[in-house]
Amino acid sequence: MLAARNLFLTPFSGGSAAPGQVAFTSVGTTSWTVPAGVTSVSAVCVGGGGGSAGTGSNRGGAGGGGGGLAYTVSMSVTPGESLTIVVGGGGSGGANNFANGSNGGNSTISRGATTLLSGGGGGGGSASASSGLYQPGTGGSAGSGAGGTQASGGGNGGTGGLASYNSAGGAGAGGAGYSGNGGNGAYGNPNLNGTSGAGGGASGGSVSGSACGGGGGVGILGEGASGTFPTTTGTGGNGGSGGANGTVGNSASNGGNYGGGGGADDDDYVGAGGDGAQGAVRIIWGSGRAYPSTNTGDV
Repeated sequence: MLAARNLFLTPFSGGSAAPGQVAFTSVGTTSWTVPAGVTSVSAVCVGGGGGSAGTGSNRGGAGGGGGGLAYTVSMSVTPGESLTIVVGGGGSGGANNFANGSNGGNSTISRGATTLLSGGGGGGGSASASSGLYQPGTGGSAGSGAGGTQASGGGNGGTGGLASYNSAGGAGAGGAGYSGNGGNGAYGNPNLNGTSGAGGGASGGSVSGSACGGGGGVGILGEGASGTFPTTTGTGGNGGSGGANGTVGNSASNGGNYGGGGGADDDDYVGAGGDGAQGAVRIIWGSGRAYPSTNTGDV
């Protein structure tokens, strides 16, 4: 099995064109025309992170889930053809202590009606019920990775921290790794169950009695070091593979680019939840260049 995998990861030839790349970091849908001489590409898609629920009056909302990641080692293309690129947005935080966060959007590469590559958006965190110290199943769901007909690998995002009653809410989850999953967001005043990223993924945010951090994001220049769970409570998650750290603040505990989930807040602060970070898509080509980590930097 290992030998077959190594053969599959052998860098490809992109055709007669000089090596190059293009990154899509504006949310929305666009088309990309394959350059002359390019007959194969390698690519990555990261989904948007989910937003957290709002907080207040003893209700600590749940954190948003991290976006999933998918990459393809080699995908055949035709010079001059048009591919559809979608960059998923980050989910918005819930507007008040009764409002859920919204889901992050999927990031995709498609040919006509066929989805070639897809990183799923993280789920929005749920608002707290009126009882239950830590409420199971409320954290934003993990964005799915390795989606699409041409996916070679990828990971899922982390799961957002749980909602609570009479305790701090949930932190945001980390964006997915290239060969592992993003870290889970912590929850509650004791800073419970937060985890580091894996396979180049980002960590979840940490929690204190007055702050819940946004999840870290994942970079799109190829697999690098994973983000480790913060040693300081009440801080944003650490980015993986060069991604940005999550932030901390009242209604501003936002996920880091790309794909970090939004963090909630202390149950006594009345306000909106943090926003998830947007996703991204990047395509590279040229001989000896391939995701997840073979000469994937800009040239």
